Amino acid sequence: MIWSVDVDEYVRMADESDRHWWFEATRALLEQFMGPYLPSAVSSLDETGPLFLDAGGGTGATGGWMAARGRTVIADLDGGSLVVAAGRIDGIQPVRAELDRLPHPDDTFDAVLCVTVLCHHLTPDPGVTVRELARVTRPGGVVCLLEPGVKRLRRGHDRITHTARRFSLAELRQLVVGAGMQPVRSTAAYSFLVPPAALMAVVERGRSTSDVGRNQSGLGGSLGALAKLERAWLRRWNLPAGLSVLTIGRKPG
Repeated sequence: MIWSVDVDEYVRMADESDRHWWFEATRALLEQFMGPYLPSAVSSLDETGPLFLDAGGGTGATGGWMAARGRTVIADLDGGSLVVAAGRIDGIQPVRAELDRLPHPDDTFDAVLCVTVLCHHLTPDPGVTVRELARVTRPGGVVCLLEPGVKRLRRGHDRITHTARRFSLAELRQLVVGAGMQPVRSTAAYSFLVPPAALMAVVERGRSTSDVGRNQSGLGGSLGALAKLERAWLRRWNLPAGLSVLTIGRKPG
C-alpha cells in the first residue's frame, strides 16, 4: 500500500481537524471562497443534486464541509485515509484513485476542491493533475486550488508531509489557465503566518516536525482571530503574499 504522508500523521490529522484552529480557519476560508460558485445546498442523499469532488482529500479535514452542500466524492490514493473519512463524515463517497487518472467521465462534477496536493512529491507534474481536474468538471463549474506559498520557505512540516514544492500565486494561476479554465479569483492567505514560519524554518533546520497537534488553540485563539480578520479583508480584496496561495478557475461553458 502507498501512503501519501506518514501513517501517524493521518491519525493526528483526523483527531485534530475538528478542533485545531488551522483546520477550522481553512474550512471557513474555502467555504467563503467556493460558496458563491456552488449550487444551492441539498441533501447528500439526493441523487439528482449537485456532485462535488474533494481531490486528494484524505480524511476530509479540509473538504468534508462540502457534504453539507451535496453529494461529495473524496478521491485519494491512500485507502487508509478514505476509511477514516467515510467513518467521520456523513454522505462522503470514498474513491481510491490517482488524481492524474481519475476514473470519472468528462464533465462529472459541479465543483472540484484540491488542497495541498500539487505540492506533494507523489504529484510529478502538477499541470497534468490540474488538467485532469478540469476534465472531470462540468462546463460552468469551478476548480479551487489551495497550496503552500512562499517558494523559498521550507520547514520541518514540509519534510514530514513530503512537500516537494511551494507555489507563487502566479504559478498557481498559470496552472488554471494551462488547463483551459478562466481564473475568477486568485489570492494569498495566512499572510500573518509568514514571519513566524520563516523563524521556525531557521530553528527547525534539518529536522522533520509536524505542525499538527502543535498550538491547537492557536495561541489561545489569537491566530484564529487573525485568520477571521484576514477573511474579512479577503471578502473585498486580495493579498499578494501568504503562507498559502489560492486560485479558483471556471471551466468555460
